[in-house]
Amino acid sequence: MPPPQSPDGDDPDALRESLAEFPDNRLLIELCGEYDRNLAEIEQKLGVQILRRGNQIVVIGDAASSTEALSVLGTLYERLESGRRVDSGDVDRELRMDSPGGSYDGDQLEMFRGGRIEIKTRKKTVEPRTDAQKIYVQSLFANELAFGIGPAGTGKTYLAVAVGVNMFVEGHVDRIILSRPAVEAGEKLGYLPGDMKDKVDPYMQPLYDALNDFLPGKQLAKLIEEKRIEIAPLAFMRGRTLSNAFVVLDEAQNATTMQMKMFLTRLGEGSRMVITGDRSQVDLPRGVPSGLSDAESLLKGVDGISFNYFTSKDVVRHPLVARIIEAYDAADPARPHKP
Repeated sequence: MPPPQSPDGDDPDALRESLAEFPDNRLLIELCGEYDRNLAEIEQKLGVQILRRGNQIVVIGDAASSTEALSVLGTLYERLESGRRVDSGDVDRELRMDSPGGSYDGDQLEMFRGGRIEIKTRKKTVEPRTDAQKIYVQSLFANELAFGIGPAGTGKTYLAVAVGVNMFVEGHVDRIILSRPAVEAGEKLGYLPGDMKDKVDPYMQPLYDALNDFLPGKQLAKLIEEKRIEIAPLAFMRGRTLSNAFVVLDEAQNATTMQMKMFLTRLGEGSRMVITGDRSQVDLPRGVPSGLSDAESLLKGVDGISFNYFTSKDVVRHPLVARIIEAYDAADPARPHKP
């Protein structure tokens, strides 16, 4: 794609027209999206106006916003040229990656600028949408034990399960083991009917949901039946040695100190372990310390263990979720999501 053209001017805040040409009209239509929704998303996020004239895109805005908009459009067009699709999530990711307000500075990201990070699974390819997610995914591949700490909706568990499926499919591990503490979130649910699986499955449903995104239904059912994929409450991990497995402990803020120590010491030869949690959503009884907080203070600096932090800027659910988290954090400074 030829470089954008813009008129000369010394005032960076002055509105100007910047132009870029996209030679393949079919790809340009895909770039714009249905009813130009991709262009509308870029306009809303960057405060620019985008016009299409034949096979050219004109961006009207200040110098910085126009440059960023054209950079995002160029990256998305290259994605289409490589044969991949562009959807709203891809637009959101490129906007976040280009944004100067990310969670990590340039030096921290420099080691990961060698290429685009992709997690290939049987059903889809997953790409980090924020700088923090990008570094998190890198740490999952690089470290035998990694922690992901931050608010809901930042992709901590989803990306961990995606990496686990990737390693399983590629033959790097023989099993995937997903676990959660079976702790009620402020409600007394009473006695649940059915056998043990029926009783614990409601607590494990988010893990099933993630797996269903990455593996075909019949294959997933077969792997669960063969015990090559296990989803079990934290209490079921006692006494086991988890070798040649990719192990995820989700909602780790609801593990007690003894449970956390028990789980961490299950790590066996050839295995990788990921611990995810949100320090602001502890559902343990009052006075019972969270094992996640203890592990964080005790294990920082230990070789081979990485700690990765997320904030409301990394939320990839509905934009309103990020604003809700920011409002709660502002009202209660004792519940920060930052390290």
